[in-house]
Amino acid sequence: MQKRELGRSGLKVSALGLGCMGLSFGYGPATERSDAIKLIRAAFDRGVTFFDTAEAYGPGDNEEVLGEAVEPFRDQVVIATKFGFRNGKPGEGADSRPERIRQVAEESLRRLRTDRIDLFYQHRVDPDVPMEDVAGAVKELVGAGSVRHFGLSEAGPDAIRRAHAVHPVAALQSEYSMFWREPEKQILPLLEELGIGFVPFSPLGKGFLTGTIDASATFGQDDFRSVVPRFQADALAANQALVDLVSSIAAEKKRTPAQVALAWLLAQRPWIVPIPGTTKLHRLEENLGGVDVELTSDDIVRIGQALDRIEVQGERYPASHQRLINR
Repeated sequence: MQKRELGRSGLKVSALGLGCMGLSFGYGPATERSDAIKLIRAAFDRGVTFFDTAEAYGPGDNEEVLGEAVEPFRDQVVIATKFGFRNGKPGEGADSRPERIRQVAEESLRRLRTDRIDLFYQHRVDPDVPMEDVAGAVKELVGAGSVRHFGLSEAGPDAIRRAHAVHPVAALQSEYSMFWREPEKQILPLLEELGIGFVPFSPLGKGFLTGTIDASATFGQDDFRSVVPRFQADALAANQALVDLVSSIAAEKKRTPAQVALAWLLAQRPWIVPIPGTTKLHRLEENLGGVDVELTSDDIVRIGQALDRIEVQGERYPASHQRLINR
């Protein structure tokens, strides 16, 4: 597995990480704990050294599973987790008060069975807590040795600059894929300027870019895509052109659409580290194959031009979620 450095932070990780959220949260019933542990350990056996979780995925359950899974090889991996929601529940709103940050760090360390958090993200910007206070609280944790690096998730340019001025931000985690290219406008140039790494979540468009979801797809009530406008039947039908594009390139390369979508992301910047998630071993192996897909500069230009002609339909979050995005 290739390695990449997140910006100029000195934090080196596998070129693809594993997003662990879906093992217990967001995409339907939680995976059986023993199966989730097997999948995480299988990822490590195949070269993955970067694992992403959060207090809010459960809440707490996901961290406990990851902590048990990586305990035998803890010193060989990088664990990223997150703070930022009241009682660890997104539905209750943001809470990044310094005392809450310290509490989450302590509880996460216990659940993860470790003495340090390698990358501690603010899960969403809290409009009620100055970013300087948030960064200051994490800076204290770094000084105490319980946190190694500071990260932000779904933060806008102003929040990133303010945080970075107090304590270096190692990585920004936000959605980025062929299905959502908004970060290209302001975020990627800013991260380049400041030397901050980028960790795209939902790099496969929440499954859409795999080519396995069409307009007839249905989602259970415990699958959050059931309320996402972009995953309603009319939007799925309208966005099929994007899947057709990825599938045609995959056929040329004798690869799968998922592998091409991940290779495209990796080709955008050398400090980008996507974190696709899955609950299935064969999908894990397929995703990891994306590291080996070679896209030429001509391929990238051609894909970019084709993407520019496709207008993706549907919002990526329901209206109730918009208040916590890109502040």
